[in-house]
Amino acid sequence: MGSIELEIGGRSGGDLTLPREEEIGVVAAISTVEKEYPAAMQTIFLAYQSLGIVYGDLGTSPVNVFSATNLTNLSEDDLIGTLSLIMWTLTIVVLIKYVFIVLQANDHGEGGTFALYSCIRRHIKFHSKFSVQTTRSESDVKTVHYGRGGGLLTSKTKEFLEKNPNAQNCLTVLVLIGTCMVIGDGALTPATCVLSALQGIQSRSTKITQDHVVWISVVLLIALFAFQSCGTSKVSFLFSPIMLIWFATNVSIGIYNIRKHHPSVIKAVSPHYIVKFFLRNGKTAWDLLGSVFLGITGAEAMFADLGHFNKRAIQLAFSSVVYPSLILSYAGETAYLVKNPEKITDAYYSSLPNRVYWPMFVISTLAAIVASQSMISASFSIVKQSLAFDCFPRVNIIHTSSEHEGQVYSPEINYLLMLLTVGLVVGFQGGVQLANAYGVVVIWVMIITTFLTTIVMLVIWKTRVVLVLCFFFPYIIIEGIFMTSLLNKIPQGGWVPFAISAFFLAVMLSWTYGRSKKTDYESKNKMSTQELDQILSSNSVHRTRGTCFFFADLANGIPPIIRHYIQHTNSVREVVVLVTIRILPIKTVPPQERLNVGKLGHGGIYRCLVRFGFNDSQEMEGVDYVALIIAKLQELADDSDELRMLESAARDEVVFVVGRTILKANRDGGILARLTTDHIYRFLQKNSRSAISTLRIPHEKTLQVGMLYEI
Repeated sequence: MGSIELEIGGRSGGDLTLPREEEIGVVAAISTVEKEYPAAMQTIFLAYQSLGIVYGDLGTSPVNVFSATNLTNLSEDDLIGTLSLIMWTLTIVVLIKYVFIVLQANDHGEGGTFALYSCIRRHIKFHSKFSVQTTRSESDVKTVHYGRGGGLLTSKTKEFLEKNPNAQNCLTVLVLIGTCMVIGDGALTPATCVLSALQGIQSRSTKITQDHVVWISVVLLIALFAFQSCGTSKVSFLFSPIMLIWFATNVSIGIYNIRKHHPSVIKAVSPHYIVKFFLRNGKTAWDLLGSVFLGITGAEAMFADLGHFNKRAIQLAFSSVVYPSLILSYAGETAYLVKNPEKITDAYYSSLPNRVYWPMFVISTLAAIVASQSMISASFSIVKQSLAFDCFPRVNIIHTSSEHEGQVYSPEINYLLMLLTVGLVVGFQGGVQLANAYGVVVIWVMIITTFLTTIVMLVIWKTRVVLVLCFFFPYIIIEGIFMTSLLNKIPQGGWVPFAISAFFLAVMLSWTYGRSKKTDYESKNKMSTQELDQILSSNSVHRTRGTCFFFADLANGIPPIIRHYIQHTNSVREVVVLVTIRILPIKTVPPQERLNVGKLGHGGIYRCLVRFGFNDSQEMEGVDYVALIIAKLQELADDSDELRMLESAARDEVVFVVGRTILKANRDGGILARLTTDHIYRFLQKNSRSAISTLRIPHEKTLQVGMLYEI
């Protein structure tokens, strides 16, 4: 009959569900688990694991940067200036911005654009109809972490965002755009990284053609995506040693090249060489920025992958391993190119000593495969966050770790990315257009991150205005300059990630629009407890023996499908329990904490909030589970008659009712609204997973009720 339209993890808010403050208390109490190692050792271990998940893309950038510059007639000053530009870009954008500032703006350990948006939504009341799930919590506002007070600009910013629905819509769309660009980059990064590594073998053998490289890449990519189902821990178990060897060998080769070819290359630490380089080369230097930017692609994955590890682990790994290795690797390549400028088209592989070329080729190929992992994992994380905000069609999210809630895998997203990646490799045959597409959308993600972080600093952290301006303007200027240079690549293949992002954006906007219309309809047509009592007291409604569990989201009140069900059946069980399911971001919820019950009116209608941890078995088939809910309801009984009614209902037949709503645009709506509602959203709704697909209820006792929402 199609997918069941009912939300797991319904929206927070409303007086019929558990207050978020209590829920957060449950999470905090339950999530305290025994640790096998001390905290410091766990951080070191997670930092080691992050090398194979987070830093593959960023760590393998030395293979691509110099070869992408296409510079000719190079002088020593040109090379030193290029190295200085790479070093300071890594330092200012990655080390200072992401590692020391942006990682602080996480949402309970989650990173990415949606994490920033979640923080903002908890502290700003959104009134726009086109918005995603609100997660505002009064308890968060009172915490020390966010600070108090704030200046005039802080209050004005908050007031402007709260009173301006258009600004709220723009912020929501901006977040969706950033999310789609990260997912689009998740398809492009594996294709580019694997191809760039395998193309290095062509410099040593003329028998290996581009077709060979393409099909070897396809095989490796399919194997990579097939391996994702093993989970973050097993993937990192295999990938982290590869990256550790990669970083260690690059440090050794970098030092070797510096000592052998040009030790004075270390003078590039002075930024005045950047100024001299731009004054001497003008537009050529500006064009070079697009290639230099390849050296920091992967920085956005550091933030998006935060949920797989933790802040300190990612900071430790970058500061102590990744950053020094990258600096020495780029310096070693530059030292080699000073003496061999004609080798710039294949700078990395040409700079390898002959004795270690083939071992390094194997390591670099493996590292390139690992490089794909950062954006794949980031895509899983960001889709998981999107599902929490109900702005992405429901897909299966599998938690691959019992200890780390952020380590997730999605089969549907994984295979969709695989199809896109393989299609890009085969379609472009590893040509220059694919290389030009790499990194183009990343700069836009960085600009969006800068903008959202600035709002977090103003509204949540209540940072001094001077410090906010010192963050915002320098990074907007720096990233804006990079963006202008990368625009040149759009006609030459840079349109590819934008096309992929546009596809995902159309999906997310359509789904968000449909869900917001559904919420708006339910809010306007919801039932009150008085109306419910009045309907049940009517002589036309027959009360049959037994218990009915009706799955409904009570966040916005009693949904109209309950009225629809009663009016069209004229028959209601003696005891009706409206059940709302919520999945909490913890491993497990003990049985004594799992149920939260209450009364709705006086006609034998109750509500029950059932909370599961992400590792709990969502089973409601057994008699024991039904008896447990009835036992909790008996605690609410006001008199002996109500108690006997509950006891009698528990012995009689039990039926489970699930609701399915279908949206239909009315004739007054425009063409775009009808297209979105009647076709795109309905298609996504039919082909997405049921909201209770993981809930085990007896099918032979299940009834599905449908209702058409004309919006």
